[in-house]
Amino acid sequence: MDRQTSSGLLATLTVACLAIVGVWGFVSNYLLGSPGQWLVPTVATLLITAVFVGALAVTGARSKRWRENPYW
Repeated sequence: MDRQTSSGLLATLTVACLAIVGVWGFVSNYLLGSPGQWLVPTVATLLITAVFVGALAVTGARSKRWRENPYW
């Protein structure tokens, strides 16, 4: 396995583990327990994060330089 493949696999596993921990924490603390005063800030943070990540994805997809990069 070359270096780029192993780095990509490690990054994918890291993101997957963080997503699993995040979903587990959200389910255990908010869906099964009472979120109380933290429900609105949590939902607002999730929405802002989703919009920000989506905007970054759109910006990257519309970039004319990404295909010029020798990595691709």
